[in-house]
Amino acid sequence: MKKVEIVLRPIGYVRNNFNSKEKMDYDEDISKIIVYDEYAEGLSKIEDEEYLTIIFYFHLSGEEKLVTVRRDGKETGVFASRSPNRPNHLGIATGKLLKREGNILTVKGIDCLNETPVLDIKPKSRKFDGVDQ
Repeated sequence: MKKVEIVLRPIGYVRNNFNSKEKMDYDEDISKIIVYDEYAEGLSKIEDEEYLTIIFYFHLSGEEKLVTVRRDGKETGVFASRSPNRPNHLGIATGKLLKREGNILTVKGIDCLNETPVLDIKPKSRKFDGVDQ
């Protein structure tokens, strides 16, 4: 198969008080996702959703490793981990939508640092995600 170049544009960014993962409480932390004005119309009816999946870019990760050590100390391939040091530096997180105010979403439980670029937002789906909401 021919390799293709993929170009992604952020639709917004994360705003919170975390500049490193060491101080985060992944389950309880509150973040805001600021969606750029030109994409705000895409948020229509998002407040009807309870959980959102956020696709983001690990903007502070400069490394690429195919073998890594997970938080539990186990050495695995990067695709068996949540490490930011991956070939495309893509991350996903699922958070609880607390409220929407215009183009700003307040979410609980995403493990993104301040100013993390957001590439996409999707509602969590039992059918597609394969787990209960």
